[in-house]
Amino acid sequence: MNKEQESRYPSCIGIGSNLDDPEAQVRQALRALETVDSTRVTAVSSLYRNPPMGPADQPDYVNAVAILLTALPPRALLQQLQALERRQGRVRESHDRWGPRCLDLDILTYGKKTISEPGLQIPHPGISERNFVLFPLLEIAPQLHIPGLGCVSDLVLEMDASTLEKIF
Repeated sequence: MNKEQESRYPSCIGIGSNLDDPEAQVRQALRALETVDSTRVTAVSSLYRNPPMGPADQPDYVNAVAILLTALPPRALLQQLQALERRQGRVRESHDRWGPRCLDLDILTYGKKTISEPGLQIPHPGISERNFVLFPLLEIAPQLHIPGLGCVSDLVLEMDASTLEKIF
């Protein structure tokens, strides 16, 4: 392994949208991930349609997961992802925690690291309870170990997939 490869970390990114043509938003975000500095996309899941996790009076979401190999530190990666969100029209407001959005990009995992800082939690909180994250991960990284939680293939065993519709 050369020095450049040693300094890169696999990072799983959750992608979601339920506004402004959600499927197109997710596809555009997947293309935009290819432009993140010092990063390359190594795997992409299918797209899944699912009901909103928060308030039910909003459109269904389209979600996917991508695996990146990045040399960026976690905070810098988060900043790049938030810049992509803004370019696609996302305006972050404190009251929209589970509300509708044109794009949401979340760092789900970053190597084997566990990080708990203001504005940055890795692994992403609630990852083990979100079928729209775990089933796309199962598709592209079934043996992925999520720090403190276990292997994706084990985490999905008791998870209900009936609300997910694979669309691509």
